[in-house]
Amino acid sequence: MKAAILSSPRDVSKHPLEIREVPRPQLKPGHVLLRVRACGVCRTDLHIVEGELPPRCNEIIPGHQIVGEVADPGTTDLAAGARVGVSWVGGVDGSCWYCRHELENLCDAPTFTGYSVNGGYAEYALARADFTFPLANGVEDLQAAPLLCAGIIGFRSLRVAEVKDGERIGLFGFGASAHLAIAVLRAWNCEVYVSTRGASHRQLAESLGATWVGSETEKPPVQLDRAVTFAPSGDVVVAALASLRKGGVVAINAIHLDRIPEFDYDSLLWGERQLRSVTNMTRSDARDFLQLAAEIKLRPKTTVFSLDQANDALAAIKNDSIDGAAVIVP
Repeated sequence: MKAAILSSPRDVSKHPLEIREVPRPQLKPGHVLLRVRACGVCRTDLHIVEGELPPRCNEIIPGHQIVGEVADPGTTDLAAGARVGVSWVGGVDGSCWYCRHELENLCDAPTFTGYSVNGGYAEYALARADFTFPLANGVEDLQAAPLLCAGIIGFRSLRVAEVKDGERIGLFGFGASAHLAIAVLRAWNCEVYVSTRGASHRQLAESLGATWVGSETEKPPVQLDRAVTFAPSGDVVVAALASLRKGGVVAINAIHLDRIPEFDYDSLLWGERQLRSVTNMTRSDARDFLQLAAEIKLRPKTTVFSLDQANDALAAIKNDSIDGAAVIVP
């Protein structure tokens, strides 16, 4: 099969992914072989490819927002031809303290799709059957792919921030994940305030119903009940914190953050304001979000890249040169 291989992490401008022929994955117990129909491109992929997340394999096929057709179900209950999704968490040990206490997103020995096992920048992918999710028939492949991480992790971020119906919510950064989260927030009757860089991102936020839109560290005109940061920037985290009412929560949706700059405790954190990190996702998050996405007819904005253009897709994410989500179609 054809695949995009990462063997030496480096800046995407140097084209770190090599497109070449590799053996098709061999079926294992409890796994299914998927024919990849589409794979979303995530900012986490960029962190992996550029080495901001330390390598876990000598070579890896990135990609963890996989829409696949079951080519070989092995001995699992899935049917050949079924369309399923695969996300970032590709498996957990099921036995550690976190798994036993319904916190599988914090598992001590997780498997990460496209990071510790091969992912979806390829024509075929292997996935644990119990970490695949059926996809609604009304959602096309291109629209389903970004839901599988950007959508799920954005949804978990809203849960971590404890968003309630009708609240004032700030979204700091407006890429693939935030443009899906705003649809959920509007379904929950929330007022949404967006601070983000890039004129096109601000225009997209306005078109999707944001109450107010400003630049990346601009303070909204009202105090916020909750905020979610989507940019891997400590400056943005502080800007979000400065926008909260007392008792408010900032959920940091980033697997990698450049730093947390010094800030004044008395004026920014005191008053029971809270900073919380968002770590991975659970299968319950995935199932609940995908059901909600089908109910509210969530249709992401996407830009399509071929597998041969995988490096270009990552560069587009890094440079914020597209609105919405990038999707690779093998």
